Amino acid sequence: MKRLIIWLIMGLVIISFLGNAKKGPINTEVSYAKFIDLVNDKVVKKVVVDDKTVVGEYYDGGKFITYAPNDPHMVDDLLENGVDVIANPPKESSLLGSIFISWFPILLLIGVWIWYMKRRGGIGGMTGNGNKAKKLEQSKGKVTFSDVAGVEEALDEVSEMVDFLRNPPKYVRLGAKIPKGALMVGPPGTGKTLLARAIAGEADVPFFSISGSDFVEMFVGVGASRVRDMFNEARKSSPCIIFIDEIDAVGRQRGAGHGGGNDEREQTLNQLLVEMDGFDDSDGIVILGATNRADVLDKALLRPGRFDREINVGLPDVKGRGQILQVHMRKVPISDDIKLEYIAQGTTGFSGAELANLINEAALFAAKENKENVCMADLERAKDKLIMGVEKKTMIMGEDEKRMTAYHEAGHAIVGRLTETHDPVYKVSIMPRGRALGVTMFLPEKDSYSASKEKLESQLQSLYGGRIAEELIYGKDKVTTGASNDIERATSIARNMVKRWGLCDAVGPLCYEDEQGDPFMGRSMGQPAQTVSPEVSKLLDEEVIKLTTKNYDKAKKILEDNMDILHSMTECLMKYETIDKYQLDDLLERRDVIREPQGYGN
Repeated sequence: MKRLIIWLIMGLVIISFLGNAKKGPINTEVSYAKFIDLVNDKVVKKVVVDDKTVVGEYYDGGKFITYAPNDPHMVDDLLENGVDVIANPPKESSLLGSIFISWFPILLLIGVWIWYMKRRGGIGGMTGNGNKAKKLEQSKGKVTFSDVAGVEEALDEVSEMVDFLRNPPKYVRLGAKIPKGALMVGPPGTGKTLLARAIAGEADVPFFSISGSDFVEMFVGVGASRVRDMFNEARKSSPCIIFIDEIDAVGRQRGAGHGGGNDEREQTLNQLLVEMDGFDDSDGIVILGATNRADVLDKALLRPGRFDREINVGLPDVKGRGQILQVHMRKVPISDDIKLEYIAQGTTGFSGAELANLINEAALFAAKENKENVCMADLERAKDKLIMGVEKKTMIMGEDEKRMTAYHEAGHAIVGRLTETHDPVYKVSIMPRGRALGVTMFLPEKDSYSASKEKLESQLQSLYGGRIAEELIYGKDKVTTGASNDIERATSIARNMVKRWGLCDAVGPLCYEDEQGDPFMGRSMGQPAQTVSPEVSKLLDEEVIKLTTKNYDKAKKILEDNMDILHSMTECLMKYETIDKYQLDDLLERRDVIREPQGYGN
């Protein structure tokens, strides 16, 4: 396309040059007024008029040129003075040149448009360079299983795929069929893409990576053509791995939502299904997909023969978090006081990407202070920043508001600390962070995957502790809106206990509230909403109120019995702004507060 544009421009230049090349050499150029004077002096023998150009010849043989304006009397003056007048016929440009010059702008626009559309992947059947899959060269940034941690179960699932890619005849000889595809499912940042690259690195085969959104365009047929191009390219590099990230962008359920879905997306999905069925087992092509929303994928995509396996890549446990931290600390100089097990314990719910960000934030803190190594204090600051938010050092609270915030957070801490089944208190702060004026952090001793009724009720008591402390100190009329988020979370827990989790004896172990599918997220609109009778609905609301009231009263009793601790903890927060669990232990034991922490860990 670029060559066509260049040739068009060169042709226009050549035509313009040839048009000007017909003019012969001229000896002298004179003004029109001088020309008239020469004619009147009778020294001009002959002139040749060519449009507005006048070429004259003197009686002595010299020549000159001038350019005539629209003078109606010029010819009369020439004839009166005996000048021989020769008029050339008007020049007619060639038909080809006229067409070329008049159509050149349109042709140029058409050429640019075609070039742009080829860059975008084609129009209809005109695909051009439609394959957007990126081929990863293993010599650059090779990733192996040693770079992946915290997903041992997933690694076991994919190990036989690696063995198949290394030695396909071993399986074909025994009639075994390796899974054609594996779908990796898990929350964002858990390492699905990294795991796919590690599979390719261990197998030492080409790795093609593409996003599901790269297939879908506004032009009909582009996505399907890109799917064909991608598989054709993969067959040339077999054995290889094709990795489709965020496959839910193209693999959502067909016919869901308003209007039956998008035709172009469904055509692309149909072509993907055909290609996954089309290649033979001996092709040596393994398809890996990754998604956060496996529930919205089309069932035809998940059947055996396409994505045979579903590999869950979940959030790491405490052991896995420690292994991930070790991987990311390889390139970071660390001091001897680092205790990864403590950091791993305090980062419950962190994904691999969040743990990598934690190490990076700690390195940034150390670099700002010109340190040689990253120490434990840097990791603590980074963890607090990611969990609680950035400190608002420029936000200045009044003394009264600051003291009320201290009472509020002290109420949370005391109730949470004195409730047996609650997670231990890790840190209490009245330094504004994020959208909160103060924060009370609880550090679970171990990962838990379910919660008992007793533990949920202890959470309700702790959530109400801040509001109760304000009420006991300042009275009901001066309670603030600072507990709005606490009340919202407590109400949600209480409703779920009664309506969904079957933890209320009065209504029994029944589910009265289902999560409804969203038609815009790939769910059908035909799912009927579950309804209950007015009597049962009233009973459910009454039980929610009873549950919250009971735990509210328990939390109030705890604070009433420990008013001296509430006052002393508030004074400590007013003085230091932040206290850790060791200082909290001193306060609960009614001892003098030790300012410096005794160490890290349990």
